Order: sequence, then C-alpha cells, then structure tokens
Amino acid sequence: MSVIRSAGLRGFRATVAELGGNAEEFAAACGLPIAALDADDMLVPDQAVAAVLELAAHRLACPDLGLRISHRQDLDMLGPLAMAIRNSSTLADVLECSSRYLFLHARSLSLSLEPDPYGDRGVIALRYGPPSGLPVPIQGTDLGLAFVHRTIQRLAEDRYGLRSVELPYRPEAPIAVYEEFFGAPVRVDQPAAALRVPRTLNTRPLTGGDRNLHRLAMAFLAEQSGGADAAIAPKVRAAVQQLLGTAAPDIASVARLLTVHPRTLQRRLATEGSSFAAILDDARRDAARRYLTTTDMPMSQVASLLGLAEQATLTRCCRRWWGTTPTAVRRRSAHGRDKTGG
Repeated sequence: MSVIRSAGLRGFRATVAELGGNAEEFAAACGLPIAALDADDMLVPDQAVAAVLELAAHRLACPDLGLRISHRQDLDMLGPLAMAIRNSSTLADVLECSSRYLFLHARSLSLSLEPDPYGDRGVIALRYGPPSGLPVPIQGTDLGLAFVHRTIQRLAEDRYGLRSVELPYRPEAPIAVYEEFFGAPVRVDQPAAALRVPRTLNTRPLTGGDRNLHRLAMAFLAEQSGGADAAIAPKVRAAVQQLLGTAAPDIASVARLLTVHPRTLQRRLATEGSSFAAILDDARRDAARRYLTTTDMPMSQVASLLGLAEQATLTRCCRRWWGTTPTAVRRRSAHGRDKTGG
C-alpha cells in the first residue's frame, strides 16, 4: 500500500466547509482517520486521499475542488523539502531536489523534467503524477499541478512563462476555469499531466536563499530517504549536529526538518530510550570538546556555536560534563600537545 503524508489534505476541511459540506463525514466514508484532516505528519493511504477528494467534489458539485484547495496550501507542508526549495539558488535546484525527494511526501508521486512532447526545443515539460499504468485521480492531480504552479509563481515572483497545461483526462469543470487559474492554454486527454515551461526557467536565479541551509536540508532529505521506519535517534543527532552553529538547535526546528510533530518526536525518542534533551547535550559536549581542544577561538564564540546564550552557560556545562572549566580543558589539551611535541 502506498502512502502520503496527511499534509496533502491541508486546506481540505476549510474548503469543504466553505462549500457547505462536512469534511469529517467524507473522511469517514473513505476510511481516513479524522485526525488526518488537521495534522501534517500522519501517513495515510494515497488511494483514500484521492477518494475523499473525488467524493467531496461529487457530493458538493464542485468539479474544480482541487484547484480551490491549492489556494490554502503552501510550501511548509513539505517539511525539509520546503527548506531545500526556499534556499535553492536557481529554479533548476528547486526542480532537482523536488524530483529527487517528492516521494518522501507522497510515495507514489513524482515530478520529472522531460523533453517537450511537441518537440519545441525552447520548452521543457514538468511531468507530475503517479508512475505510468496507475490510475490518475482528477482532483488529486488538479491539486498537485496547481500546487507546483503556484510554488513556481511564488519563487519566480512573476508570470513565469507557462506555455500550456497538459491533462491526461477531460475534467468536468469547464476548461475556461482551468485556463483562468493557470493563465495558459489547457489541453485535455494528453498522455500525462504536465506543465510546459520555458527551458530558460531552469537557470533563473532566486533571491533570499541560504546555501548553508540548502545544504543542511538536502543532507536531511538524503538521510530520510533511507527509510521511514528506521530509528529516529540517529536522525535527531545528525540534525542537531548540522544545526549547531547555523540555526537554533531546538526541538521545533529538528521536528520540522524531520517532518514530524515535536510531541511525536519526543514519543518516538522515548520508545528508543532516549530524549531530545539528552541528544542535544551529548552533541554539545562533543562539539565543545572539539572546539576547546583543536581551536583557539574565544570562549564567547564557542558558546555561540553550541547554541548557548552566554559564556557563563558554557562554563556551567563544562563543570557538569568534566568537572572543570572550559579554560582548564583547553589548557590541559595544549599541555598534552606540548609534551608530545604536537
């Protein structure tokens, strides 16, 4: 069974309510946990998500439901992939990390760059959807394409030159509704769902990104791709080690990178006999030893790199870890190097 993070349902409850429907009734009818309507990190069957969108669209006589829901979705729902996207330097980076790691959000979905189906060398196609041969749900595909379109619009900060929208079905909503939404021609009954965009979009630079944060997010995505059922403590430790010195190493930041709720993260760590506080303390101790014994940086800078508020806090931590001050740790290390000629 293929699954999708419940973040894919963000905006469903509000949109259904706006149309006079009851989202919980639709969810129950499709076997979806009610909690999935209000949480981002539950794994739910993607077929159930597709079914609830189709059921709601039919019952509410709203054939453009997917397009409407997309207005209530944003990048945050993608967890660490969102951080990688926001901190990309070009749209090519955005498309590369999205195509590589979208499966962490939805196992059966992919986003790929392909040659233009009409042979235009100045155009490329962003193909979206499940692998060939699997059913293509109308509302789910509408929602996904709309999300990709709106994301590119936000990143490019203008009309990005969308040439056309390719749909592998004939929707019940008037084509004019789609063309107004996308601002481009829409073709139906095509081989695959895709957005045809200028090839030059690949190299368009983005502003406001942070290369270091992009690197951190990509590292976490690579680690997550190893398997969702693996122990979480090593992932938390890796996250803390990467965040130290670059961002606040708090549980909220780590949970966001790992696409779990902070309380869920605490519970999973507890079942593994660990805790966030213990992992953070261990990571700080190891980093402190490294900074104190291999560098001459000021104590205030060491404290900052460890995410500590002040130098006095570093002193208290060193006394707890080693029963001595950070200055004594550094002096003892220097003395040892002198004796060995290092």
